[in-house]
Parts: sequence; C-alpha cells; structure tokens
Amino acid sequence: MALEINKSNHDEIINSGKPVVIDFWAEWCGPCRNIAPYIEELAEIYGDKAIVGKINVEESNELAVLYGVRHIPTVIYIKNGKLMDKQIGVANKDVFAAKLEAIL
Repeated sequence: MALEINKSNHDEIINSGKPVVIDFWAEWCGPCRNIAPYIEELAEIYGDKAIVGKINVEESNELAVLYGVRHIPTVIYIKNGKLMDKQIGVANKDVFAAKLEAIL
C-alpha cells in the first residue's frame, strides 16, 4: 500500500536512502483516481526496493509548492534526495514502472 506522506514524515522518507516515488493527488481529481491503482501496484511490487507514497495536495499544499507541482496528478521520482524524473498527467502503468526502474 502506498504510504501517506505529509509534512511530519516527508524529510525522514526523502532521507531514507531508498528511491522515492510520490503521487500528488486530490480527492476530487478524476485523473488521480485513474492512476491510483498503478501507484498501489508499484508500492506492492517495489516495496522492498523503494518507497512509494502519496501526497494529498489539499492537506499538504506546502509540499506541492516545494516540488513545483502545478497540475495533478503529478508523480515525482527522487533518489538521494534529488528530483530525478516527473510524470505529469495520466499515463499507463508501464510508464510509471519504467521511470522507477530507471532510478533503482
């Protein structure tokens, strides 16, 4: 299951030493609901190699601002604390998996 990321656990997760995938979403966002199963699948498949999480932009807007997220869904890929890649909008699950594979 994808981890809920917020201001209180963000720094610990980013500095965990594992690659991190973060899905920025909102409850009212239809495209966000479309990709949610893909994000959950990534969490199940890669849970031992990477941290896969979600940030609700309405509850943690400061984190969306920190990463320059202006549109949702946006999925970012972080390694060693640095932004490595970003997917804005809907894509098929293979796109999300390939971007994660590239930073493992």
